[in-house]
Amino acid sequence: MSSNTIDHEHAIIMRSNSADRHGSLPPACREWRSRGFTRSAPATRPLSCRICHHCKPVSWPGQAQRPHYLAASRRGRDGFWLHRFLTTHGIANHVIEPTSILINRRARRAKTDRLDAEGMLRVLAAYLQGDRQACSMVRVPTPDEEDAKRIHREREHLVQERLRIENRIQALLFTQGIYKRPSLRSWDRDLAAVRTGDGRELAHHLRAELDRLRRRLVMTLELIREVEAERDEAANANPKDQACGKIASLCLIRGVGANFAAVLTREVFYRSFDNRRQLASYVGITPMPYQSGGMDRDRRISRTGNPRA
Repeated sequence: MSSNTIDHEHAIIMRSNSADRHGSLPPACREWRSRGFTRSAPATRPLSCRICHHCKPVSWPGQAQRPHYLAASRRGRDGFWLHRFLTTHGIANHVIEPTSILINRRARRAKTDRLDAEGMLRVLAAYLQGDRQACSMVRVPTPDEEDAKRIHREREHLVQERLRIENRIQALLFTQGIYKRPSLRSWDRDLAAVRTGDGRELAHHLRAELDRLRRRLVMTLELIREVEAERDEAANANPKDQACGKIASLCLIRGVGANFAAVLTREVFYRSFDNRRQLASYVGITPMPYQSGGMDRDRRISRTGNPRA
């Protein structure tokens, strides 16, 4: 099979969430059918064993063995472990960006695993035949590149958690006519002296809930400081590393802090771009033109790139 064509008899289509609770393939992939030959693996076996069971060479009428396999998977919650597993076993895998696939624009459309697999197969065939507008392929990061993103992404979730707790405390106090949050350093003293809008002390269960929220907030703040210390240690661990050098160079720019430099380096500058259009598309600042008849104008930017970038 050539590199720009697809053999439907040796193609494997898998969704990103292809492993169910028991580690089996979805219904669309539980049986392999080709030229009247059906072969299925036991449903109780792990997913990795079942893939190897399908992909090991077997005898075929008219040919010695199955020569080549091509796989396609959609990016999703399972990450890229499936792509790495397939490529390790010599299977050429393509990770498709699901939002780039054109779909029927009718109000209602059928949705089954079989239809999804057939649609991905058609899109993959068009892409390999040279139609780069059929879909977009995901650039799979290396395990080290993916692991380097964990620090600032964890900090992002912790900051969101801190904001949720602070807003919850503020909302509970507002319901009692209190518009100033007690200080974390003198929480017990300030909370004992505070009075509601009608002059009452805080109710017992309300104060207990506020105390629990304070403990959660203090723990979240400690975790944020711990993650930031780990981020700074990783940035200064190896000055000769290319990523660490980029972070240090960005920090020299006025207005760019350590966290922003780390996010920009780990999310954008870890990969290369062929032209400025690819870079603009990745960060979501490409314009959205609108041309119809005598009207020709640019609308707002797309905002469809990496939200962290």
